[in-house]
Amino acid sequence: MTENFPRGSTAVAGVATYGIDGKHGMQPMELAGKAALMALGEAGMTPAEIDGFFIALPPTEDAMSGLWGAEYLGINPRVTSNNRVGGSSFQSMAIAAALALDAGMCDAALICYGSNQRSSTGKLITSSRPFRYESVYRPVAPASAYALAASRHMHEYGTTRRQLAEVAVAARGWANLNPEAYSQGELTIDDVLGARIVSSPLGKHDCCLVTDGAAAAVMVRADRARDLQQTPVYLLGGAEATTHRWISQMPDLTTSATAQCAPRAYAQAGVCPEDVDVVELYDAFTINTIMMLEDMGFCAKGEGGAFVEDGAIAPGGRLPVNTMGGGLSYCHPGMFGMFTLVEAVRQLRGGCGDRQVQGAEIALSHGNGGSLSHQGVLVLGGASTV
Repeated sequence: MTENFPRGSTAVAGVATYGIDGKHGMQPMELAGKAALMALGEAGMTPAEIDGFFIALPPTEDAMSGLWGAEYLGINPRVTSNNRVGGSSFQSMAIAAALALDAGMCDAALICYGSNQRSSTGKLITSSRPFRYESVYRPVAPASAYALAASRHMHEYGTTRRQLAEVAVAARGWANLNPEAYSQGELTIDDVLGARIVSSPLGKHDCCLVTDGAAAAVMVRADRARDLQQTPVYLLGGAEATTHRWISQMPDLTTSATAQCAPRAYAQAGVCPEDVDVVELYDAFTINTIMMLEDMGFCAKGEGGAFVEDGAIAPGGRLPVNTMGGGLSYCHPGMFGMFTLVEAVRQLRGGCGDRQVQGAEIALSHGNGGSLSHQGVLVLGGASTV
């Protein structure tokens, strides 16, 4: 079946991030609201103009957050959703927003997220039962799920811990160019390999940060976006797929649903992996980056470890990946997919300072939800792509 995605008919008109340093003293809804107002301000819009509202909050805060958030922001949306599929919720929301805008069901959509997980609890906030069937083995949530995938990838394809470490070092290289990044400073391969093991084979630096943070994006139809104050970034394609919930039920531990939805998003956008200038993917763990690059078609299955060697995805490498520093060094407030969308937009606008990828016209924004369970891929483009 051919998907009828509204290629280039909608655009991101404003984005914002806030509160990553945890010095705000705010609750999750306050953080989401702050980012939302900042994104609206960047677009030159007001809350009264929003009639499509999409929001996710941490599991402890999320019940009816679509209603709560609308009340908090003082808006009266015609379309509201707080569909939660984990860290890829925002890719799913962007797809839904594009469809709603194209269909005339709303005229301006706001997508936002906020979490204070570090300043409130000091640890990753997960769902109440991250391991339903696996708990008897006393896994570390959620690291053990990804450690299982990493172990299988190493067994099947000879992927090494050193190759995993390349991912962490590359992420830190980008973070060192981003003033907003939570973790900065030198990080070497030996540092990664010598760090304490969290869940074998993953060590401390193979695992995402635990930070606060909020992010938001405003989407409108393309004709309106061109009249607003920011350079529009167009949504060319978007697709999602789900394969399981619990990691023990994953059909193939080395292949995620990204392998299903990335080709669909490319087809909608009329591009291929070779056309992509910058990749913003959900690196909750170093194995994610290796697997997702394979599943997105940048290399063959099993070749991801070799693909990232020798700084290939670091600043100056052949493929810019996670130019803000990723979940490994930039931030990870529980759900990271919103931040990949924001960075993709910022790169295509050309205003990222020292980390800017020169001439970037096509970017991928990827989200991962659950235990490699749900995947979402967005293809975004600059003015020359529509």
